[in-house]
Amino acid sequence: MSQKLRILLVEDEDHLLDAIKLNLELEGYKVHAVKDGKTALKVFKEERFNLIILDVMLPEMDGFQVCETIRLENTEVPILFLTAKNTSEDRVLGLKKGADDYLVKPFNLEELILRVGILVKRSLKSDDLKELNSYKIGDKTIYFNSFELKHDDGTITPLTKKETMLLKLLIERKNDAVSREQILETVWNYDVYPSTRTIDNFILTFRKYFEPDQKNPVYFHSIRGVGYKFTDSH
Repeated sequence: MSQKLRILLVEDEDHLLDAIKLNLELEGYKVHAVKDGKTALKVFKEERFNLIILDVMLPEMDGFQVCETIRLENTEVPILFLTAKNTSEDRVLGLKKGADDYLVKPFNLEELILRVGILVKRSLKSDDLKELNSYKIGDKTIYFNSFELKHDDGTITPLTKKETMLLKLLIERKNDAVSREQILETVWNYDVYPSTRTIDNFILTFRKYFEPDQKNPVYFHSIRGVGYKFTDSH
């Protein structure tokens, strides 16, 4: 390969991590290997990768949570789950969280290499894929990359990073209830545990920005005992 393609490998079993890393490097890939979810997220934010290989059962933060957090910031990088879980429910959950492929342990290394090659090729064609950079609600447009809300008269309201991440999470899960636990995992990353009131205050702010009638919201809803939901017809 003229330019080494980069892979982030997240696996907490030493022997498996070493074997996968060695075989990928023999294929010409540059591999950054880590053993837990929090480190994976830190590395992902600092470097650019063509593929992420992600074990599901990880210490501190499982692979599903890692995948969900990555997908808030990047919808293009391919993610391949490695897991000992073989139920259809787990496969469906993994795909719902944003994975592109799913390989059950124990697996054949040759099959892994073939799947990696397919996903990496897809990443190189990522120009065809559109990441969610903006979204229009009513007469206002959210710009996720610049943390801005543009009004129809051209004025701009700056958004905080947390506001932007929560908006993106709710919009990407449009018409589905999102639990407080999911919001904690993906927006707050376990660094700080906001109270329910903190998240409620974000929702109240969104209603001020977007709802024609804040007391009768059509976009941002609190679901008692569950979490929050964004609804939109487009």
